[in-house]
Amino acid sequence: MATASGPRRVPERIGELLTVVTDRPVSLYAAAVLRIGYGLLYLVFLLREFPHRDQIWGPGAPWTPELAGQLLDQTGWASILTLSDSRAYFETCYVLALVTSALFMLGWRTRAVSVLFAVVVASFHARAIFMTDGGDNLILLMAVYLVFTACGRRWSLDARRTRLRASAGGAARPPTGRAAAGLRDSRRTLTAVLHNCGMFVIAAQVCFLYGSAGLYKVQGGTWGNGTALHYVLNLELFRPWPELSLTVDEHDILIAIACCLTVLLQVAFPFVLFGRLKYPVLTMLLGMHLGIAVLMGLPLFSGAMIIADAVFLPDRFYRSLGRLRRRGSRRADAWETGAPPRGEPALVPAQLAPSSR
Repeated sequence: MATASGPRRVPERIGELLTVVTDRPVSLYAAAVLRIGYGLLYLVFLLREFPHRDQIWGPGAPWTPELAGQLLDQTGWASILTLSDSRAYFETCYVLALVTSALFMLGWRTRAVSVLFAVVVASFHARAIFMTDGGDNLILLMAVYLVFTACGRRWSLDARRTRLRASAGGAARPPTGRAAAGLRDSRRTLTAVLHNCGMFVIAAQVCFLYGSAGLYKVQGGTWGNGTALHYVLNLELFRPWPELSLTVDEHDILIAIACCLTVLLQVAFPFVLFGRLKYPVLTMLLGMHLGIAVLMGLPLFSGAMIIADAVFLPDRFYRSLGRLRRRGSRRADAWETGAPPRGEPALVPAQLAPSSR
């Protein structure tokens, strides 16, 4: 009986998996975090480089439009910035890039704006591929993947508009008829499949990044003997705070432990995603990326990796954060008004009335 029930369980599990993939979009809060994070990160990046925009992407850049065009012909990429050498055209594109990043972060008309955001990131990346620190490579991949997701279903202006429309009773009545119902179901299934596949590809991309980086480090001797970070901390190109780098470099034992722990975390990362061990691993990776941002001066790369790690946190985690925020706001309001939060007893008993004394 055990052997007979075994083959039957495999089709059942496959059917359950297909039902999950085609029934409804999963990890909607994680997708919203990715949308908000990458939209905000790229907006801050463009604002940070605003004084240097012409030297990086404009007509006056050392990587001239002619050189960029030759590279694009070889790689097959395209960029809207190479369509014209006019400075007015470049300034218009830059302003549109800022607006697109802000709208994508806010989740306004997300389906259309996500496509524009991917075009913006791809265009700026292809225009000056050698002028950035590499963090925009991951942002480019994530921008393309997010096009296929329903990242505007949560924490967005689109979600707020849908909620207000439903509360006001203004939701459109679904069309009747068998053909209309079938078309609606097909659209819902297609949206769920594209979203779930997009989120799976994002998770697989992050696992591949960590796993390949860890396996690459294992092949070298400096990571194995714990001296790799010593050489990193002494690179002039990646020392925004030389005094801090020298201070950290004085602790040989901590550097050796950090080297071994980095390799262990990156190699083991894909294997701890299906248990509770992923939470301390993600926490340690957060500390690692913060260290890279501060010690090596790579905030764009670190921010892109930190946001990508959010895909592995379940929706119940983000919902619990929302409940904690609402509870904290109620406590703050109660503190200001002097009344206890709803559902909690007062810490100070009410004073007796004069007649009862």
